[in-house]
Amino acid sequence: MSEAANKIAVVTGAGTGVGRAASLALMNAGFTVVLAGRRVEMLEETKKLGDNVGKSMSVSADMTSPASIAALFAKVMETYGRLDVLFNNAGMGAPPVNFEDLTLEQWQAVVNTNLTGPFLCTQHAFRIMKDQTPRGGRIINNGSISAHAPRPYSAAYTSTKHAITGLTKASNLDGRKYDIAVGQVDIGNAATPMTDRMVAGPGVMQPDGTMKQEPRMDAKAVGDAVAYMASLPLDANVLFMTVMATKMPFVGRG
Repeated sequence: MSEAANKIAVVTGAGTGVGRAASLALMNAGFTVVLAGRRVEMLEETKKLGDNVGKSMSVSADMTSPASIAALFAKVMETYGRLDVLFNNAGMGAPPVNFEDLTLEQWQAVVNTNLTGPFLCTQHAFRIMKDQTPRGGRIINNGSISAHAPRPYSAAYTSTKHAITGLTKASNLDGRKYDIAVGQVDIGNAATPMTDRMVAGPGVMQPDGTMKQEPRMDAKAVGDAVAYMASLPLDANVLFMTVMATKMPFVGRG
């Protein structure tokens, strides 16, 4: 029996893309996965895809609503009585407009989803993990290549992803006394609906203002990386891992 058997994982944004790939990889590794997201029909698709490899439960949750987040973790405790892994994955971007034209509402929508949501989820996970037996657990944050370098017209998204790096470091430090390990996976050009624009038509804008199609990688590579991080014993931690399309413009000058 897998060491992950009877271990409970929560994945936010589990209905599509990286969240779906990570959920399936965790199920395949033996975790029971709580699939969290706004669109129940998409969560149910993920659940159906994973039914032949592992156990899961769909829970509707809105990462911009503190009450919805609280209800998610209450449901986890009510159903399973513990939490071993949290993957803070749900995220969004703002429209690609000139920096000075980004509205406060657009900025705040991205901050609420990409930063405040993971902060609140991490708090709930801390409260559960520090008091359970056996004690502790693991939290993995979706950082993105944007935690290192921006794309044009991405101030809100890039700022939140840089902030996630700070959240990862601070919560990892504060989690030590509770045997809670926190790490971050920085993802570049995974093939998901969010990156379809990279390979369609002219592609995406480059720093010099030109447009270019960019190579992508199978999202399964990211899911497998998350499952590896999640499966480590709690005395070991991947603090940061970058998983990227080999030929994407990032290393060097593009």
